[in-house]
Amino acid sequence: MTKSAPKTIDRRAFITGRVINSDKVVAPPEGEIASILVQARPEHLVEVEATIAALEFCEIHARDPKGKLVVVIDAPRSGAIGSTLNIIALLPHVYSAALVFHAIDTDQA
Repeated sequence: MTKSAPKTIDRRAFITGRVINSDKVVAPPEGEIASILVQARPEHLVEVEATIAALEFCEIHARDPKGKLVVVIDAPRSGAIGSTLNIIALLPHVYSAALVFHAIDTDQA
């Protein structure tokens, strides 16, 4: 009988409860995860969305044609969330970028 290696999951799957069999899961590495609500000019939403999606660690999770985007940042190192939030807030055609959720994973072992 062969032993299977534990599978690694990402923080998003862990935080949202998509991990069912936790006895065979290795905790994710240290890092940060955050969600940001972005309000942009509706007529420039496609442009803003493309710029954010091109940023390192960023993923667009939802969009509203009225100019709202939900952005998830899943960064492997500490401090990347604040830097990325500032970059997004300073983009042309962005009215605001507000931090909605933030969590830091730490290795307790």
